[in-house]
Amino acid sequence: MRTLKTGWMALALGIVAGWAVAAPHAVVEGVQAPAWVERAGGRQALTPGMVLDNRDRLVTGNGGRALVQMADGSAVRMGENGQVGLQGLNRRQDGVFTAALEVAKGAFRLTTDLFRRVSDKRAIDVKIGTVTAGIRGTDIWGRSDERRDFVCLLEGHITASHPQGTPVELTQPLQFYGADKGRPPGPVDSVDAAQVRLWAQETELETGAGIQRRGGRWGVRLGSFPDQAAALALYDRAAAAGYGTRIVPLGRGEQARYEVRLGQIPSGAEAESLATRLSRELDLPGIKAYRR
Repeated sequence: MRTLKTGWMALALGIVAGWAVAAPHAVVEGVQAPAWVERAGGRQALTPGMVLDNRDRLVTGNGGRALVQMADGSAVRMGENGQVGLQGLNRRQDGVFTAALEVAKGAFRLTTDLFRRVSDKRAIDVKIGTVTAGIRGTDIWGRSDERRDFVCLLEGHITASHPQGTPVELTQPLQFYGADKGRPPGPVDSVDAAQVRLWAQETELETGAGIQRRGGRWGVRLGSFPDQAAALALYDRAAAAGYGTRIVPLGRGEQARYEVRLGQIPSGAEAESLATRLSRELDLPGIKAYRR
């Protein structure tokens, strides 16, 4: 898997703003690094405002989180050490928004209409390991790990299925359905509300952990260099570690410099937290937070 190298300089400099399209199917709303998107054999650090599309795979590392806004107003949340593939993103001629999300690993939550109430119809399927849930309007939480795959209904209703079982309907909050790896699914059961609250925390952006949110007005300066090569080297180091930075050219001629910045941070406290983390993880003393 390759990371960003010299050929990606235009993107590093911010000349190309994400992968923008006229009507994006999915946009990154928030990030708690480390997190990446894998596309066409490459890997790039995830950043707020990044446009996502079919065949993208979202990946989070230790302590990572991601929040994605879908075109129908739904929210997709990922916990740490997760992998979620995006397929079937489309707006059909009849107006129905479609998506097929594959949770290969980790904790996951999908909440319809979190960002806005819409009259749009949707047909979203979520595959959590071996368990598939058909979504129309609902709130679900699930996880796939080395032991089992399961989905829990928080609100609404879903149809859940497994290759070794018959489809079942989950219609009551706190019902869950799942299967141990390599075994048929168990019957629909219920879980305690306290347990669900603990699960839900695993997929939320953690205030104070150094999160980024779309539109955030704080940032962190990682370094300033007289040549592009040195700036790009730091950009690549940050990307490999799961931090989405950009290179900002300043001045001209002999006075030209290139700053590596990480932006879209919602508060000074979050910026200071990120500065501390980056200083420790990338061995960069003297990192400063700033407000735009």
